[in-house]
Amino acid sequence: MSDRLTVLKTYKLYVGGKFPRSESGRVYEVTDSKSKWLANAPLASRKDARDAVVAARKAQGGWAGATAYNRGQVLYRVAEMLEGRKDQFVREVADAEGISKSKAVAQVDAAIDRWVWYAGWTDKIAQVVGGANPVAGPFFNLSTPEPTGVVAVVAPQESSFLGLVSVVAPVIATGNTAVVVAAEKSPLPALSLGEVLATSDVPGGVVNILTGKTAEIAAPLAAHQDVNAIDLTGADADLARDLEIAAADNLKRVLRPQPVDFSADPGTHRLTAFLETKTVWHPTGSLGASGSAY
Repeated sequence: MSDRLTVLKTYKLYVGGKFPRSESGRVYEVTDSKSKWLANAPLASRKDARDAVVAARKAQGGWAGATAYNRGQVLYRVAEMLEGRKDQFVREVADAEGISKSKAVAQVDAAIDRWVWYAGWTDKIAQVVGGANPVAGPFFNLSTPEPTGVVAVVAPQESSFLGLVSVVAPVIATGNTAVVVAAEKSPLPALSLGEVLATSDVPGGVVNILTGKTAEIAAPLAAHQDVNAIDLTGADADLARDLEIAAADNLKRVLRPQPVDFSADPGTHRLTAFLETKTVWHPTGSLGASGSAY
């Protein structure tokens, strides 16, 4: 019989492609549905939130400037990496949500499939929401979608992995960068997702993952002048109201919380939630009696 001690995993934040401890040095206990200790998770501070926004802003230009096809390849690579670590996520989801292994397998499989779904949409959404507009005059009038910028995401509290993927993947698929506030009581799948992102092709800073008290982390993000939008999916009614008021200060786009069945067809709603439309007029030349010119 072995007398060796188990090497316990140290979970860290994921910010700017690196794994810092919380700036405050604080941690909090994460337990399963039966109150059994699972791990200590970093208790992120306001400073951690600000650092994550800096990292997201730094990465935003390069990520938005990548081709849609390339972003699709990167997202698909994440799905490949998740497939290789599926057993780990099944264990973490089962512990986090207090469900059976078979149900956890279904959740993880659905989350991986969701990554593939959004990977396929990266180079197609522009054809759905953009295009040429009919105008009366010698002009081309073209509308194209562009990313909003840095998006703060309050992840779902009850769906620790499938829900998390369902709100994060569409944000980055369309060229935004994300600062994610993981589910407060079940943050471990989110932190493990950070490890997958770090070892895939996603550039550092495109996704930043913070854990801790949801209200404590989300408040400075909602008020931050360099955050362009916020997804309030994981906020309760009172917190969502406070965050929306704070977000109004710099006219952030806000996606209000609403009941969501994350196992259902996601549609394109979340892909278009954080897109702006740029319309360009271009002259075609004179239209005279001798015919058109360009």
